[in-house]
Amino acid sequence: MAATIGDVARAAGVSRSTVSYALSGKRMISDETRARIQAAIDDLGFTPNAGARALATAQTNVLGLYLQFQDDEFAPAMLQYVLPVSTTAREDGFDLLMVTDTDLVEAVRRTTSSRMVDGVVLLDVTYDDVRLEPLREAAQPAVLIGYARDSSGFDSYDLDFGEAARLAVDHLAALDHTELVLITPPRHVYERGGSYAWRFRDAAVDRAARYGIRISVLYGDSRQPGIDTAFDAAFATAPNATGLIVHNDAMIAALPSYLHKRGVRAPDDLSVIGVYSRDFGQTFSLPYTAVETSPDRLGELAVRQLVTRIADPERAGAPIVRLIEPGLVDRGSTRPVA
Repeated sequence: MAATIGDVARAAGVSRSTVSYALSGKRMISDETRARIQAAIDDLGFTPNAGARALATAQTNVLGLYLQFQDDEFAPAMLQYVLPVSTTAREDGFDLLMVTDTDLVEAVRRTTSSRMVDGVVLLDVTYDDVRLEPLREAAQPAVLIGYARDSSGFDSYDLDFGEAARLAVDHLAALDHTELVLITPPRHVYERGGSYAWRFRDAAVDRAARYGIRISVLYGDSRQPGIDTAFDAAFATAPNATGLIVHNDAMIAALPSYLHKRGVRAPDDLSVIGVYSRDFGQTFSLPYTAVETSPDRLGELAVRQLVTRIADPERAGAPIVRLIEPGLVDRGSTRPVA
């Protein structure tokens, strides 16, 4: 068995707290005592946990935030989830270790086995996320922001993307639209297992069918010139469409300039609904009616649940899966069909 801080204390003839102070540097320790502690560490092969607080309290007061910045993704979309996680962690007395290693499984095992973190926040969750297996082997609790096929054992928070799609279609149906275009996340999001993409798409298609609405579904892109090409394809595929739903952050951010170039006005010529957060809309000056994605609320709820599970597992209770109810913010970019 691996040596513990208690083993070191006994071998050096000192208290556990003295060992902790010697390793952390928080208090003055005599050179003689420090030398005895170091000799005991060397003899026992003791490997201290990361950070002085881990040695003193078995905690680091650090949360691990695991995510990947993909070259083919729109970075601002991911960053809007990072800030609320960081802010809430800080409010609850935790620092944040951002882990972006491309070897996903090894990154989880390395940081949890060495006890660098007290808990894990998993972002960019895919349907069959390979990080869940090593997390199930870890001693630390984890929370997912996203939806996986099997999240058993973990708290999981995500937007109810199915309901988000139904809100958008319901809104346009109430305005008598009968032909719509839906622009989805890029194809690679589906291929990597981003369940939010097909949950929204499938719900939109099903809801449109119930109303007898024709809906054309096209993959979007995440960067130029693919963004403009995707918009061109949408207008060519459904030239008579009166409503446009954009479930793609990069493309909704580019939509104002694209419509301006084409001389298309919303809502006079085309009703538009986006799927994005209030802060995202303010950043890109988006004037569109939108389904609010609530990254602030998701990040706060996820971190607060994780901190509770770290401090008081009994009070945290059984792991929960919670889909946040979306809301539609009407900014006047839709109108009834004439």
